[in-house]
Amino acid sequence: MRSPLPDTAGMAFRRRYGASPLHLLLVLASFALAVYAGLRLLKGDTLGVALWFVGAALLHDLVLLPLYSVTDRAVQAAFGSAPDVAHHVGRVGVNYVRVPAFVAGVLLLVWWPLILRRVDHFTAATGLPADGFLARWLLITAGLFAGSAAVLLARTWQRTRPARRAARAQARARRATK
Repeated sequence: MRSPLPDTAGMAFRRRYGASPLHLLLVLASFALAVYAGLRLLKGDTLGVALWFVGAALLHDLVLLPLYSVTDRAVQAAFGSAPDVAHHVGRVGVNYVRVPAFVAGVLLLVWWPLILRRVDHFTAATGLPADGFLARWLLITAGLFAGSAAVLLARTWQRTRPARRAARAQARARRATK
């Protein structure tokens, strides 16, 4: 059945492309930025950059992907599936582990030489001490997981509020009939 509203060019574009014209513009702009960054990157050591890229792809596909897939399955199994609210928390609750783990992993990936003290020339180059990065990363990771746990508890508490309210009303009704 056709809509009674007239078809505009934007609606026709969205129906054919699947998203708004702004989405297409942003995707094209991101590709242009990636091409520019790639060309700037390859100006220096082209072979070294190509080897690094292939090595990173192989490391990701052969080591990291199986590792975090198994870890994700283990977290899903740990949350399990229980009835009612716990079932919903179990399905969605995995994300409360995934997000802080992802952010901590990205921070480790970016700062690993300093976190693992693999940069001897850092102090000479910056004048700043190289120690303390491991402790800071661990504190940030603990804070991320603690914040995620607090949000999960608050949302679970909010989600169970109607059930708690109904249980209290039932208890009051039983006491009133005695």
